[in-house]
Amino acid sequence: MTESAQIALETPAPASRNGGSASASSSIPGARLRNNDYAVLKRMVREAGLLEKQPRFYAIQILLLAGLLAASIATLVLVESLWLQLLNAAFLAFIFTQVSFLGHDATHRQIFRSVHVNNVFGTVFWNVVLGMSNRWFIYRHNRHHAHPNEEENDPDADLIMLSFSKEQANSRLGLIGMMVRYQVLLVPLLALEMIVLRYASYRFFVLRRGKYPPAEVAISALSTAIYLALAYYFLGLGGALLFIAVHQLCFGLYFSSVIASNHKGMPLWEPGRELDFLRQQVLTARNVSSHPLVDFWYGGLNYQIEHHLFPSLPRNKLRDAQVIVRQFCQERGIAYCETGLRQSFIDILQALRAVSAEVAASPAA
Repeated sequence: MTESAQIALETPAPASRNGGSASASSSIPGARLRNNDYAVLKRMVREAGLLEKQPRFYAIQILLLAGLLAASIATLVLVESLWLQLLNAAFLAFIFTQVSFLGHDATHRQIFRSVHVNNVFGTVFWNVVLGMSNRWFIYRHNRHHAHPNEEENDPDADLIMLSFSKEQANSRLGLIGMMVRYQVLLVPLLALEMIVLRYASYRFFVLRRGKYPPAEVAISALSTAIYLALAYYFLGLGGALLFIAVHQLCFGLYFSSVIASNHKGMPLWEPGRELDFLRQQVLTARNVSSHPLVDFWYGGLNYQIEHHLFPSLPRNKLRDAQVIVRQFCQERGIAYCETGLRQSFIDILQALRAVSAEVAASPAA
């Protein structure tokens, strides 16, 4: 898949466990009818007008976040109290996470019809504001959407510190392997997630140097340099270190808590098992029950099932799409997972404890 193609994974072509395309009609009984299910569902969503772009909604979102970002920078420049600056760091983490949601939407072509314009705005969100890489996110997120919850192919299915299957647990080495039995205690370390992802973004640049415009690398490097310089200039070395630590940890905690709710603790795709597009996207995802505050806090990603089925569907239309998708799944006997916010985290912790118990009970333990 080319970079310019971005993510438009809405074609019901099932993938095999090893990452290749599988012939649904030859390997799954009734697969042709199942693929037709998706075509029928997509036609219903399109006829409801839900795939139309929402420029006014996104203009408001962009202007709102731009204003909040300006307020945070002004606070950094004008306020002397370190305690207020640490609160500002947490506030900036909220802004950065919301900007990452906009970068995600641009990646999926939710904002504009033009791939190029979405790319430009994605670069602004990921590279200019966050100091990361739009192209890295496209590459990584393409794999996630093509292979949700496939241990070998979905980069989001493998968290170094946590194991959601016995196979994952057995692959852990060293201290992490020793801690599998007590891995629930490691959950707070998800606050480090954005530091890990930032490293992965930079590593992506290094390993693929020469393949991407030097300007994009320069933009990310300059953004990071300005971020560090502003913190140091206005807060001094000690204050800057505290500010950056609070900001990055809160950023990671917020971002990872949203992402974890979507797939963690849901079924992992077993070896040799093949699913059609509709069922793989639905069965591996979890929705968090809608509420205006939840929708805003999650950037629409609490409608994970609908988002995976229709990645280019604007986030403010996901709630309307849910009505159609949920009823469609119920009529066809497709399990549709939706829980409350609190219950979603309980489910994740229970899944982690179940793996820990399985490892502890195994003869090799």
